[in-house]
Amino acid sequence: MNENHIYPIFDRMLQRSDREDLLKQKGMMIWFTGLSGSGKSTLAIALERELHQRGILCRILDGDNIRSGINNNLGFSNEDRIENIRRIAEVSKLFVDTGVVTLAAFISPTNDIRQLATNIIGREDFIEVFVDTPLSVCEERDVKGLYKKARAGEIKEFTGISSPFEAPENPDLSIDTSAQSLEESVKQLLAYILPKLNRN
Repeated sequence: MNENHIYPIFDRMLQRSDREDLLKQKGMMIWFTGLSGSGKSTLAIALERELHQRGILCRILDGDNIRSGINNNLGFSNEDRIENIRRIAEVSKLFVDTGVVTLAAFISPTNDIRQLATNIIGREDFIEVFVDTPLSVCEERDVKGLYKKARAGEIKEFTGISSPFEAPENPDLSIDTSAQSLEESVKQLLAYILPKLNRN
């Protein structure tokens, strides 16, 4: 068979730049880290709505949609926590390479775990947002009743109580949801993120 009739351009897979040009945006990873109850998912949801209204395609990944699906075979041992974040980062990289702004809301309690995610996704595409809400406030909120169970010894290895949380050393943004309103927090996020999404 003569292959000379196949034009080289048709033999080339679409590149990230092709998809970003189509969407008119840059793929980006916005990684929210912080204690349970700090406001990670609330911020991610609010930010997604604001970006969506500006015509930016986003996707949120959080414990609810990841732990019940792709990671439903993982527990909370140190090894499983690492594997949890590794899989999340690999999935996120696919979204980012497609030009999608990806919002991840995970405790990701250690610097090593967050560095793993950064290395997989790529530092140039990674924005680390530390939701630096004090433990006392997170515990007061206790939306899911997890801190109460952890204090009662019903949950082992609970971050912030029986398992440590390492604060990020150099986050791109730090937000304390107990010190400012959701609206103020989202404005802070938009001011930092929007210029980075511009394709021009």
